Amino acid sequence: MKAPKRLIPLLEDGLIDEVLRPLMSGKEASVYVVRCGDEIRCAKVYKDAEKRSFKKAALYQEGRKVRNSRRARAMEKGSRFGRKETEETWQNAEVDALYRLAAAGVRVPEPYGCFDGVLLMELVTDDEGRVAPRLNDVAMSAEQAREDHLMVMEYVKRMLCAGLVHGDLSEFNVLVDDYGPVIIDLPQAVDAAANNNARAMLERDVDNMTRYYAQYAEELLQTRYAAEMWNLFEAGELTHESELTGLVVEDEHEADVDSVMAEIQQILREEETRRERQRAELQGEEQ
Repeated sequence: MKAPKRLIPLLEDGLIDEVLRPLMSGKEASVYVVRCGDEIRCAKVYKDAEKRSFKKAALYQEGRKVRNSRRARAMEKGSRFGRKETEETWQNAEVDALYRLAAAGVRVPEPYGCFDGVLLMELVTDDEGRVAPRLNDVAMSAEQAREDHLMVMEYVKRMLCAGLVHGDLSEFNVLVDDYGPVIIDLPQAVDAAANNNARAMLERDVDNMTRYYAQYAEELLQTRYAAEMWNLFEAGELTHESELTGLVVEDEHEADVDSVMAEIQQILREEETRRERQRAELQGEEQ
């Protein structure tokens, strides 16, 4: 096929040898199947910011750190240089996330680098070399749904351990090969500690996946993995070894408002006594 304009520089530089066919086109990028030497990979071509339809991008970019102060100022001002830097930061976020999550034991496509807005990465296939389907195109038994749901919850937990929340996880962003689910599409991944929307995004990710698998195993709707994970994360107790149950024990003890107010009043009285003592000491010094 005729190579798309954005892939021509990679062909000229020998990073890819042939563009075989388009694979899919989404709200933020178009993906092509390409040949690199003897290997078949995929090239994800990010769309320009004005052509992307990804909603509320600013919510996802909150908390992303830019070490270079000049770059950070330019990005805040929205200058031409700043817009270019914002785009590079957005694109590189997916590469960084892929490396971090692979190191954390999450099944993601192997990245090979991002070049001028094009991410080269592994093409996920089945044992016969066919492109792995998205989860929304796969039917399964109740037993398989329970097994795969638990696996995805483990991956979400490991993401959180790595300090990331996917932010747009659904049956459309998960591939299924012969070994199970593979998480894809991560340019919007957020910093779990620095982004104020991280908890809400985690809950949405988990709810999306749970509702999908619950089509085949309805009892999954009773699980509360997001709350369980976040409680452990906030307490600094979430690790790769944390065994999730999907259950959350609610605190049934009513708050003792009277005791709290009494403590506050006692603190206020002590503070007033301290101030009176200071005033008396100052008056004594003046005399």
